[in-house]
Parts: sequence; C-alpha cells; structure tokens
Amino acid sequence: MGRGDLTDAEWERLRPFLPVGNRRCGRWRDHRQVIDGILHRVRTGAHWRDLPERFGPWKTVYERHRLWSADGTWERLLQAVQAEADAVGDIDWAVSVDSTIVRAHQHAAGARTDPPPALAPKGAGPGRTPEREAVAEPRCPPGGGGAGGEGLGRSRGGFTSKIHLSADGRCRPLSLVLTAGQRADCTQFEPVLEKIRVPRTGPGRPRKKPDSVACDKAYSNGPCRNYLRRRGIRHTIPEKADSQAVRLRKGARGGRPPGFDEDRYKKRNTVERAINKLKHARAVATRYDKRGYVYLGTVTAAALVIWLRS
Repeated sequence: MGRGDLTDAEWERLRPFLPVGNRRCGRWRDHRQVIDGILHRVRTGAHWRDLPERFGPWKTVYERHRLWSADGTWERLLQAVQAEADAVGDIDWAVSVDSTIVRAHQHAAGARTDPPPALAPKGAGPGRTPEREAVAEPRCPPGGGGAGGEGLGRSRGGFTSKIHLSADGRCRPLSLVLTAGQRADCTQFEPVLEKIRVPRTGPGRPRKKPDSVACDKAYSNGPCRNYLRRRGIRHTIPEKADSQAVRLRKGARGGRPPGFDEDRYKKRNTVERAINKLKHARAVATRYDKRGYVYLGTVTAAALVIWLRS
C-alpha cells in the first residue's frame, strides 16, 4: 500500500456501494487500484499521464473518474459514508455554510462547448442492482455552455471557480456546489442546504434538516433568513451595519433585530477548517479540470477521504 492509498478498513467501507458493471462491456477493472490512482491525482495534482504505473493505464483511471463524476457515483459514496456516521450519532448537525475561491489553472480553460452525452437510465447496464443505486439518483452533468457553464469566471482573484459548501460541527463537508468565481455567496445558500441529504441505513427518509445553521454577513439578507424560518431551522447570522442602520431609522416600523447567539457563532470556524482540509488536496486548491462536473467530482472525492479518515 502506497502513501495515501485506501487502507483495508476504508476499502471495505466503500466496496459494497461500488458499481459492478461499466454499462458497456462486462466488469470494471480492479476498483481499488483505480480509486488509489484517482486519490493520488487528487492529493498531488499531477497530470493524468504522469500517474505511476502501479495504478494501471492512466486513461483507465481518468475515464473512471470522469464517468463517476458524471453519474453521481462519488456523491453516492459520500452519502453512504455519511449515513454510516449518522447511524452511530457521529454527525454534529450544528451546520455552518460558507464558500471559497479556487484559482483555475490555464489548463482548465478550453472545454468543449457541446453538452456532455446523456447518461444511461437508472438500472441500465449489467451488474447494476437496486441496493447500489438506492443512495442517490443518477444525474446528467451540467455544463457544455462555455466557461460560465463550466463554473469558471472572473473575480478579483482572476480566472476562478467558487466552491460553496456546508460542514457539520466536526469540520466535514456535508454538501458541495460549484459556481463561477464571481457568483455571490447568498445566491447559492438555498442550493447548498437543499443538497444536504444523509440517507438512513435502515427504513426512513434521508435527513435533510440541520439542527442549526451559522453563516457570516454574506448571507445576511431577507431571502436567506426567510428560507430558514420557512424550514424551521434555527440560525445565527450577524446583521450588516447598513441593514441595522436602515432598521433603526424606520423606528417601530423597522421591526425587531434578528436573534444572534454569540457562542454559536464562535463555532462557525468549523466550515473554515473544512475548507482548509479540502484544500490540502492540490487538485482541489488549484483547478486543473476543464469540465465543471469533473472538478466537482474531484472535490467530492477529497471530501470522501475526509469522512473516511476523520
């Protein structure tokens, strides 16, 4: 076993949820060898062609990562590990939300403008069982509309992407959303929280509602607060100075100030620490992938490692 490869215990946690057939011709090449190659590239940011020979043909490793990023396999694996943690009460549902800018390498530019091909419907192909499809639905990857469609844009940092995420109280990512670098944080607040989906290991609906949410001033606006009230989620978001001034100027018509728990807000650093853990992976800290769905798969694979090893 090389440095950063899956341990036997980690492999046994993932093995039951891996697809058996490749939808085209028979069985996959050894999953463990290929996953180790993917994780090596995620950790080091190396060129796919420069993968060590012990991981097998580089193109096999890349194609497996691309397909699993497109059909939601990485997301299913992440949700499966989260479900195991939730079953033993290991998830702290005091959730924090934030985003981080990622500088895009020049190799991330120049993606094809045609949309990616549609994926096979659920249950298609050999070796696919309902048990292994029960964690998350397959999805067609977004993108195919130029840089904007691939989550690339221009911000003060230059050619960038932005990762929006939620994290539990133990600094582990719960959900991930990718946008262009100039997108405002508050525009992705609802998609990030809506994407939280931790299945049950037994009967019952997946858990989607956190106990509480903490955010910084970027999310201090009416739509975000109304969304949380509508879902009945306790929240701690500081009020902006200009919003406070407007409310005070209106007097009684301005309403009461929003509640703010200072002790709860001190724990918002958990999402910052989760971002720090994600960016230990060099292929996450700098975006090299041209397609947005492939880069989101890279970030999800890095989050999966955090959950496996936390």
